[in-house]
Amino acid sequence: MATKKEDKGPSMIETFKEFKETKNIDRTTLVSVLEESLRNVLAKQFGSDENFDVIVNPDKGDLEIHRNRIVVADGEVQDENKEISLTQAQKIEPDYEVGEEVSEEVRFEKFGRRAILNLRQTLASKILELEHDSLYNKYKDRVGQVISAEVYQMWKREVLLIDDEGNELHLPKSEQIPNDNYRKGETIRAIIKEVQNENNNPRIILSRTSPVFLERLLEAEVPEINDGLITIRRVARMPGERAKVAVESYDDRIDPVGACVGVKGSRVHGIVRELGNENIDVINYSSNTQLFITRALSPAKVTNLNINSEEHKAEVYLQPEEVSLAIGKGGLNIKLASMLTEYTIDVFRVSNGSDSDDEDIYLDEFSDEIDQWIIDAIKAIGLETAKAVLNAPREMLIEKADLEEETVDHLLNVLRAEFE
Repeated sequence: MATKKEDKGPSMIETFKEFKETKNIDRTTLVSVLEESLRNVLAKQFGSDENFDVIVNPDKGDLEIHRNRIVVADGEVQDENKEISLTQAQKIEPDYEVGEEVSEEVRFEKFGRRAILNLRQTLASKILELEHDSLYNKYKDRVGQVISAEVYQMWKREVLLIDDEGNELHLPKSEQIPNDNYRKGETIRAIIKEVQNENNNPRIILSRTSPVFLERLLEAEVPEINDGLITIRRVARMPGERAKVAVESYDDRIDPVGACVGVKGSRVHGIVRELGNENIDVINYSSNTQLFITRALSPAKVTNLNINSEEHKAEVYLQPEEVSLAIGKGGLNIKLASMLTEYTIDVFRVSNGSDSDDEDIYLDEFSDEIDQWIIDAIKAIGLETAKAVLNAPREMLIEKADLEEETVDHLLNVLRAEFE
């Protein structure tokens, strides 16, 4: 007669070895979780786990379970889990007597395949929960700090990095400097921007575009900032292109701009390289709004300006040759100045004396040559007359009125012709 081969099922040694190298969980906590899971199974199997000794050794990946029972006379066993008859006890050891305690090793494998699989599942679930808690607790108070991590995987929408403990960190596309190129295995620096924890599933979000990242890099390079002698008051960035930083010194003997830039730019050079050759302008902060806006528009020299504090708007007047400097390539300089000062800045050319006596003309008078929708778009940004438009930078008309370059050029040609 053929005998059925015994199916030993998953072994307990294999089960515990899976958790031997569990990361981010200290040994005491791991042992506690393993023991608790085992005792839950024992309680279901025998009705109580009080009389069991459970010894877990995660270092070796094994365990021992001993059941302790009191020897009673034959026929007087009332609780088979806690008592054992004299005859049964003497089968284990011949010299046992009534009243003595019998400690017998229990093989968990004998509980069956289902019990072992349930234990594995319970352990996996509890340890995953502990790992999530550990990861969240590690990073929840580190938002705003710089971290170095290794590039592990690159996808279209994000880069996956791992820290020194193998935890996963996420660098979304929106938080990457446009010209950044990553290679698997390289170490990069970023700031911890956010720690999400939806459904106890931590997700650590990093950023290289945050203004705080530049702020932290400056703190690391400039000892006077760490010492509290210089404070970074404002930071504005167009990541990978240009940035403006406003600094203030609490010691009259220290030049905050010079201290941050360093001799021949030595202190910012490494930061510029880290940020993909992002040009960094450092200026002196001032609580005087007019002075601060003037400095923020550097290298342009402001002739005059009008401040509207309630609406946070500023009208800046410059000589014609200074306008392009104020606007900057691609409008970067004026954008950063607005971000830094938190004022909407409109730039105007200073009118030449030669046409000061000419009469100005309202835009509506040109409706026969210029489409009304174009006139309305220009008036919507606060320009009502021909000279106001001619004194405004071409780049500002294109951007703020949201008009095509050809449309703006046609508009300017029509208006200029009126005064020639």
